[in-house]
Parts: sequence; C-alpha cells; structure tokens
Amino acid sequence: MDSEEFQVASKQMIKFVADYLENSRERRVLPDVKPGFMRPLLPDHAPEDPEKWEDLFKDIEKVIMPGVTHWQHPKFFAYFPTGCSYSSIVADILSDAIACIGFSWASCPSCTELEVIVLDWLAKALKLPDCFLSTSDGPGGAVIQGTASEATLVAVLSARTKFLRKLKEENPGMEDGIALTKLVAYNSIQSHSSVERAFLIALVKHRSLNVDDKRALRGETLRKAIKEDKAKGLIPFFVCGTLGTTSTLSFDNIEELGLICKEENIWMHIDAAFAGSAFICPEYRPLLNGVEHAESFNFNPHKWLQVNFDCSAMWIRDSRNISQAFTVDPVYLKHENENEGIMPDYRHWHVPLGRRFRSLKLWFVLRLFGIKKLQEIIRRDIKLAVEFKKLIEADARFEIFGEVIMSLVCFRLKGSNEINEQLVKDINNDGRIHLVPSKCDDTFFLRFSICSNRTTYEDVQHAYKVITEIVEKILKNSRVTLDSK
Repeated sequence: MDSEEFQVASKQMIKFVADYLENSRERRVLPDVKPGFMRPLLPDHAPEDPEKWEDLFKDIEKVIMPGVTHWQHPKFFAYFPTGCSYSSIVADILSDAIACIGFSWASCPSCTELEVIVLDWLAKALKLPDCFLSTSDGPGGAVIQGTASEATLVAVLSARTKFLRKLKEENPGMEDGIALTKLVAYNSIQSHSSVERAFLIALVKHRSLNVDDKRALRGETLRKAIKEDKAKGLIPFFVCGTLGTTSTLSFDNIEELGLICKEENIWMHIDAAFAGSAFICPEYRPLLNGVEHAESFNFNPHKWLQVNFDCSAMWIRDSRNISQAFTVDPVYLKHENENEGIMPDYRHWHVPLGRRFRSLKLWFVLRLFGIKKLQEIIRRDIKLAVEFKKLIEADARFEIFGEVIMSLVCFRLKGSNEINEQLVKDINNDGRIHLVPSKCDDTFFLRFSICSNRTTYEDVQHAYKVITEIVEKILKNSRVTLDSK
C-alpha cells in the first residue's frame, strides 16, 4: 500500500468506523458465535503474495464483525465504560503515523513533554495537591501507564524497593530473600483482582482486610492488622485503597487509611480506575479527600473520560522512588540532557521500555471536549443510572444491592443465588442487552453500568423491559415464588 492507496483505504475505513459507531444499535450487542468460529473462515497459512485492499475490506464484516462484542452499543451495560471518541481516534492516527518509541526525552522530545504538561492539566482539573504536579518544588510528577493494573504493580514494586533498601541499610548482613519475607501489604477484600496479582508478582506477603457495612476498608481495621503483623516481626510497607470497587463501586475511607499510613510510614496507593474521572465534578471531588496522604494515585481516562484505550494516568509524590526501582541505564539509551532534571526519561517509570505517544489522545480530548463537556457526560450517565434504579425500586420483585453513587446499579431478584444466576445467563443468551454479575458476601447479583455515550433513557427503559420479560419466563417455567416483601 503506497501513499495514494493509503489515502483511499483510510477514507473508506473512516467512513466504516463512523457508520459503525453511529449505527451500532442495529447490531446484536453480544455475538452469537462459539469458540473456534473464525478458523473455518480463514486459510491456515498467510498469503505468499499481496492481496487486494478491497478483498481485505470485505472480510471485516464477514470475518471480524460476527465475533465482536460491541462495547460502544447503547445496550451494552456490562463491566464499566471503555472510552471512545472521534477526538481520541484522530489522535491515535497521528500517534500511529509518528510511530515513535518514547522511552526517553531524546527518543522523541514532544512525546515526553506533552505527557508532562497534559497530566498537570488533568491534575489541576482533579484538584490534586500541588505535590503531584511536575511544576511543584518537590520531586512529584505523573506518567501514563497502560492500565490501572500496571500502575498498581509499579507502585508495589517501587514501595518494595524503597523498603528493602532501608531494611538492608539497617541490617547490612541480611540477604535479599530474607528481607523480602519481612514485608507485608494490605488491601480490601473488595479490591480488584489485579491488586492481589501485583502482590504475587512482587513476591510479597499480603492481607485482604474485611470491610464495613458499606464495603469500605476503614482505618480501625487497618490499624489492627498492622499491630498484629508488627507483633510477628513483619514490616507493613504498602496499602492499596480503592475508590470505586469493580463489584459494587464502593469507596474505601482513604482519609482514615491515609492518616495511619502517614503515622506508620507506609506507602498508600489509591486505585480509582473507573471512578476517578468523576472527580473532575465538584460534587464528587470530596470522595478523593485523603489523597494528600497518598504516595501514588491512579485512574483510567480510557474508561469514562472519552479517551480510547490505553491511557491510565498515575501521579507520584516522589518520582525518585519509582525511577530508583526501575533504572537500568545502558550506554545506548543515554543522552546528553538526561541529568538536567527538567524532563523525565519515562523508561524509568514503568515496566516496559517502549511506549506509544499516548498523551496525544489525552491532549486532543481535553482540548476538543473541554472540562465542562466532560463533566456533562459524567453527570448524564449518572442520571441515566438513577433512572434505572427507580425502575428497579418500583418493582417489588427486585432489590437494590448496595448504594448507587455513580453510574453503576447493582440489583437482584428477591430470591436465591441460583435464580439470579439463571437470570443473567438468560439475559445474555437473549442478546438484546449485555450485563455481567458479581458476588459479595455470598450474595450473587447483577451489575447495570451505563457504558455508551449513545445510551438514552429509552434504552434504559428497554433494558428494564427485557429484564422483566425474561424474569416472567423464568418464573413461569420454574414455578418459583419470589419474596416480594
């Protein structure tokens, strides 16, 4: 494909993308395929000679689309939203064309400098403490990770390095393996599975702590665990607080946790993967109170802030704690400006060496939407979730599970776990809408999340109608009586 062919193909693809997004509601939200569906549709080897663009383009609809779950569909209510906007897509086109590998300032100065600037913009929109800004007097700063999972892992590994170094300074003869067994980390039983995964990768002990009746990790619980572990000769070094858990969108009390971490000299990381976007709205910003005690904070603009995957923003109080954990500095990566301290070399701030020009799409979105428009989108989604909550509350067969704070509604039939498991299975087999379930305290429930910019009040009403139709079929076929009290 040469330049002229590229322009023709790109115009055709741009039209396809626009038509796909604008008309996604005409498709079935969930694909009706079985594992292995694609193999009979493709040859068992790559072509020896170039094929025509026209033939490849025809195969998009024939081969790819039958197996696509349409995350931008107005009736996709599963998981959390995944950001998608024309502004972000256009930025990714430019990023793909520049095709830099921005591991250092020298490898592409604009890639580094734009990231530093737009993350300061975003920090100010969130009203983060000045210590997290690159323009502050201290060593704070920010970096775009691929996912919140990566951000948590980076925080754990950085904290581990910091505490192991201190422990070995105090005990010069202690071997690395022995020192590692002394460290212990904490999280809530409601934390995302990626938090436990980070502890497993880092080879550190961890404890998942119980939560209160609002599924929040509280300071008293943490303090008790710290006391118990210190008595065993362990060294508490890391706490992950969650703002907006995946199962129910519950919020740990980071003000309480943060004060204890400050007293005990423990690294507190805040994972706000989904909910963090809402903190640009003044009415939700109080949920972030306590961030001033954190060593690191992360959320995903690629969920609710209209930025396409992947773009996970992470702020660090002291960036030296990260760079010291990840620095490996061969001659071929050095450059004459690296020690000036004006701009970071981001290869020292995360696990991979290579990185895309991801700040472009954040820059495009912030400029072409503006903070006010992004606030409007968040508030609209929350309003739609409240409307669904009202429909569920008005139906005596259902109950709300937990609080509805943002755009997630957790609900269930007033009956056994088994009947709720059957409900979500039948909903997804039906294919008109898509939900996923979760489970807390042995209670199985369904999650209804507003995920698409194209979802309307009529779509919410339709979803409720689909759910009730399926409930009626289940009740008729199973002859189960629900508790309607």
